[in-house]
Amino acid sequence: MGLLKYFRQEKPKKGSARLAKDRLQIIVAHEHSFAARPSYLAEMQQEIVAVIRKYMDISSDDVKCEFSDKAEDDMSVLEVNVALPKHK
Repeated sequence: MGLLKYFRQEKPKKGSARLAKDRLQIIVAHEHSFAARPSYLAEMQQEIVAVIRKYMDISSDDVKCEFSDKAEDDMSVLEVNVALPKHK
């Protein structure tokens, strides 16, 4: 019976302060990732969408631009992913 009782025990609950701290760390990390992005990135994404729309029908949600800054290489990387519609 002792073994069954061991597996049925509830996990210790996190205190509200610990939970608030965890949530705050997530928010700060998320905000930091947006602060590191260059200000022109949103405009560049809109221009990329406009150019692709000349050739095919896509929405602005089909284009994702990610910016990363590699301090160790002293280099920045812009990654552009475009979800293209299938040919008919």
